[in-house]
Amino acid sequence: MVLIQKITSSLRAKLMTMFVILTCVPLISVGLISYQKSFNTVFTNSKSATMLLADQLARDIDNLFIDTSKLLELEKNPKLLHFLFSQNDTYEDSKDILKTMASYRQTYRYESVLNITMINLYGRGISERKGVFQLDRNPLRNTHFAYLMHHPDDVLHIPSSGVSELERLDGFHYKNHNVISIISTVKQRVTHEVIGFIIIDLDDSIVKRFCDNVTIGKNGFFYVVDESGIPIFKPSQMSDHTKLPNVEELSAILAGPENHYIDASEGKPSFVFASPSKTTGWNIVGQVPLQEIVEEANSIRQLIIISVVLSIIFAFTLHYFVSNRLTRPVNILKKKMQLAASGFLEAKVTPTGTDEIADLGNSFNIMLGKIRMLLDQSIKEQQEMKKSELRALQAQINPHFLYNTLDSILWMAEAGKKEQVIQLVIALSRLFRISLSKGRDWIPIEKELEHLQSYLTIQQIRYRDILDYEIFIDSNLYAFPILKMTLQPIVENALYHGLKNKRSKGMIRIYSYAEENKHIMLNVEDNGIGMSEARLEQLRNGLMEPNLPEITGNEVSGGFGLHNVQRRLRLYYGESYGVQVYSKEGEGTTVTIRIPMKDWSEFH
Repeated sequence: MVLIQKITSSLRAKLMTMFVILTCVPLISVGLISYQKSFNTVFTNSKSATMLLADQLARDIDNLFIDTSKLLELEKNPKLLHFLFSQNDTYEDSKDILKTMASYRQTYRYESVLNITMINLYGRGISERKGVFQLDRNPLRNTHFAYLMHHPDDVLHIPSSGVSELERLDGFHYKNHNVISIISTVKQRVTHEVIGFIIIDLDDSIVKRFCDNVTIGKNGFFYVVDESGIPIFKPSQMSDHTKLPNVEELSAILAGPENHYIDASEGKPSFVFASPSKTTGWNIVGQVPLQEIVEEANSIRQLIIISVVLSIIFAFTLHYFVSNRLTRPVNILKKKMQLAASGFLEAKVTPTGTDEIADLGNSFNIMLGKIRMLLDQSIKEQQEMKKSELRALQAQINPHFLYNTLDSILWMAEAGKKEQVIQLVIALSRLFRISLSKGRDWIPIEKELEHLQSYLTIQQIRYRDILDYEIFIDSNLYAFPILKMTLQPIVENALYHGLKNKRSKGMIRIYSYAEENKHIMLNVEDNGIGMSEARLEQLRNGLMEPNLPEITGNEVSGGFGLHNVQRRLRLYYGESYGVQVYSKEGEGTTVTIRIPMKDWSEFH
């Protein structure tokens, strides 16, 4: 499930999945099929070539014995037939028979023939090496002669080890030779009755040379087994410790149609095969390590694997660069969009090329520009609306304050208090002049103090019995700009909500200090009635709200002055500036105004 989510959530993962399905899977499939086909073909060809060697060796041995069997034509010689049939031949007759044998030998030039022997049914015989002799026992007691009596048309090829059974019959022993005896019957011409036997002894080294000279690969060899599967000729390179196939298993493959099998009974597997010799009845058996047979197939397999792996690596590399070229602009555009979604509208894309993705990047940049323009326009309109609203609030003068002030001027004039009337009129004139300030939002702190002084002068004349004030402002701060009418609403709150309800005369103190030479702290402190913890908490929470409190119509001027000042300071200076209120019931209230210590150039 997680893997599927990763694939479906990434364009590059989707491209990779499509690549694997459309490229790697067919490539691997073709490689596997090619390997299997080539392996089977090469393995089959290697087996066939190896088995052809066995067939060739079998034919060579057959040709050897067929050629040697020409000596069996001696059985048709009249002198030899007469010798076997009679019992009283002279020395000259025997000598002629030996000359006949020698002439046959010279005619066919058989270097491997060791001896030619003929024996009749009564044990009387003649041979090249021994001459005329008489056996001391019945020759039909010999198993091979007895077999030929029942199968007179067969020719036997009997291998021996050291001394053959035939040699034991005539008493002759070969020194330093192992022989192969070719035995056939001698039949009477007319009746075809068996009258004797002819034996041709061959030096078996000629067969061994066949086994030694014909090899298979580096470690393979051939050997000869009889009809029962028992080895009769082994090559010289085969040691006594060489593992040979089990006689039963070998007999099974000799009887089967395939004539080969893989022997994995011990150690490394071997390929064992056999080819029959039609003349002798023997079988030529080949044995070679399977690894040598499949060596070429393994080479092809390695070549195919390397080719497939290199193709996959090349395809992956090509896919990486292609997908990177395709997905990199998309990823860049995605990151830029995420930045834009988080509010960073400067996250423009640098398009490269002229394809669809580049067009999409250009469209994205145009969209961001329009959004930023519309947003700036909206922010500017909102700010202007807020400033207009706050200016309207700022320009409002409580009609009660103006009415009461004019009323005070009237009754003072009627009472003949000329100096006080003049003082009130001058203070009221300054108040209006600074309130207007030619439409400017910022004025020097010095002018803000003059405005506050005019307001306090008017209020002190009106509330002489309850109001007293002190102003302590560092003259080094006079030149710094401040939003006009910042202090007056705070002082108005202190008068109407702090001192007016106090029974004794109250004091309003205005003082300031600089904080870390970065901020100006203006404090309005009164010793009025203060407020409870609950009322103070409610007031502080109200100051944090973005909107002004609802006006009921019964507020005195500055009844919501704190909120008005708070909103104006945050709008013009930022969220880190504004008003903080500290109060204790029965002791008074302190309002701190925090503004930045900025130069005039920063406000133009």
